[in-house]
Amino acid sequence: QSGPFSPFRWRWGRERTWRRSVLVAVTAVMFRCRVAATVVRALGPRSRGRAGAGNLLQRWKLPLEAQLSRQMATSGIPGGRYDNVVLAVFTGLSALGAGIYVYRILKDNNRHYDERRAALEKIRQQFEKPPAVADAASQSTAGERALKDEQKLVPEAVKPSETEASARPECPSHAPFLLIGGGTAAFAAARSIRARDPGARVLIVSEDPELPYMRPPLSKELWFSEDPDVTQTLRFKQWNGKERSIYFQPPSFYVPARDLPYIENGGVAVLSGRKVVHMDVRGNVVKLDDGTQISYDKCLIATGGSPRNLPVIERAGKEVLQRLTLFRKIDDFHSLEKISREVKSITIIGGGFLGSELACALGRKVQSRGLEVIQMFPENGNMGRVLPEYLSNWTTNKVRQEGVNVMPNAVVKSVSVSGDRLLIKLKDGRKVETDHIVAAVGLEPNVELAKSAGLEVDSDFGGFRVNAELQARSNIWVAGDAACFYDIKLGRRRVEHHDHAVVSGRLAGENMTGAAKPYWHQSMFWSDLGPEVGYEAIGLVDSSLPTVGVFAKATSKDTPKSATEQSGTGIRSESETETEASELKVSAASPSSLQVPQQGEDYGKGVVFYLRDKVVVGIVLWNIFNRMPIARKIIKDGEEHADLNEVAKLFNIHEE
Repeated sequence: QSGPFSPFRWRWGRERTWRRSVLVAVTAVMFRCRVAATVVRALGPRSRGRAGAGNLLQRWKLPLEAQLSRQMATSGIPGGRYDNVVLAVFTGLSALGAGIYVYRILKDNNRHYDERRAALEKIRQQFEKPPAVADAASQSTAGERALKDEQKLVPEAVKPSETEASARPECPSHAPFLLIGGGTAAFAAARSIRARDPGARVLIVSEDPELPYMRPPLSKELWFSEDPDVTQTLRFKQWNGKERSIYFQPPSFYVPARDLPYIENGGVAVLSGRKVVHMDVRGNVVKLDDGTQISYDKCLIATGGSPRNLPVIERAGKEVLQRLTLFRKIDDFHSLEKISREVKSITIIGGGFLGSELACALGRKVQSRGLEVIQMFPENGNMGRVLPEYLSNWTTNKVRQEGVNVMPNAVVKSVSVSGDRLLIKLKDGRKVETDHIVAAVGLEPNVELAKSAGLEVDSDFGGFRVNAELQARSNIWVAGDAACFYDIKLGRRRVEHHDHAVVSGRLAGENMTGAAKPYWHQSMFWSDLGPEVGYEAIGLVDSSLPTVGVFAKATSKDTPKSATEQSGTGIRSESETETEASELKVSAASPSSLQVPQQGEDYGKGVVFYLRDKVVVGIVLWNIFNRMPIARKIIKDGEEHADLNEVAKLFNIHEE
């Protein structure tokens, strides 16, 4: 028989105890013999006032040579035959006492062994023979009492594991590393913690019912998949043709939450579908929505954000809200994909990254399914808050070529139900009828825990204010969309992009294990309007800033598809999250007059520099890929450049 109740384990333990007992006995014999010799010496002539030979010689003050010769000639124990007899008696008594001592130890050890084996056998029978259904409750209670009574006798190495697991609570009462939120930042932190501390026990509490997954494909590659079962498999082909899952890791990567405290080498557990509603930072305890409490040693808040809605839609009534999608999660992808096959018209409100990506994705279905796709926004063109006007207008034309009816300068006044359709009224008097609305108008950071935890929320940017190490308190960190951090180059910021979630989560995990590193990273983000047009950006990219654009003719290699073929990954920031060019050499040149691109030009590929006080604070790489380390270095240096044409050459935009 093997396992925790195996007699072999206790037989080995018994032999080990017997060897230890013998060792103790031998030591006792040696000690008692030493005591006996000491007693004999104490009873010798010196203790009775008689001086030994050596002492007499010293009293007579004989020369040293005579003393040494006399002492070396003396043999035996001082005191003669009487002292030798006393030594023998004491030695015999010591040996007898040691034997009695060894006998008692072995006897007690044998009794303890029998008691422990009987206790183990009792516990094994209780777990191997389930009680009858009629008195299951009473017998289970009795078994638990017996287990508690015998736990003191059972070492940790042989306590029940598999059989006991089913009786454990689903949620552990304590987690050394507690991560609130199940998105990209939380997963990156968990992986970082385990990399630095392989035995760490990490618990992720996620309101989302899914395991951690990446969000970018929800508005990009998944929509271009030719697999009819893509909504079930959530696997997709990247632009480079390689297939992957939307999930970071398969279910086998994680350990059950109930087993987390008992696994020898730790692991990462996910408690899905649970929300932390209260946080006691003094007691290091959080409370879940079902009343469960979890204590922690260190905690990461990575709650992300929730999609915003338009106030006019919120006031429109229940019927309108039932035909509204706030796109953020896997469930939203499932829902919108199904709706796109059932309705005739979908209107997307919002001209930013998400709205433009969804417009292009749904636009592909216009011809195949006869779906009408409308996109409306208050700006002059797509991504008008990010791109300079001429590039925004070019992007708008590109979206229209995908079959989308783009309506710029559109401000929604009201939304109502008209018959079996929705009626959208704009402030300029225009009216639009549609079957479904997708609102893509930004993200609101989830900071509900700030009140109970006493954490500071930034009044300008939103999110939890953290220091340079992403700390909100001594043992609380914040990462991802919910973190408002201080950028040493660009000031206080809050960033809502995949790359920032990856890097900030990883850094927070390192700091939770004692790294104490500051967050100096300039995060990048990217957006693809299908497999042929895309851009990457870094720093402050605000269309209200002065910009300088340098463009060149594109080739077949200057597409998102080609870029992923070169990097080997569809999530481009995975290949260049923190890399930075080591040195940049810009040729000295006289300032040249930079011309604003003319309307109607074909912007094949190029670099757009965003300036503040004549210093580059943001860069957009238009159809130029795998050059982000150069852009990151330019922003980090913070130098004023006389000729940005020369700086643009660093990106090799004129290569064929």
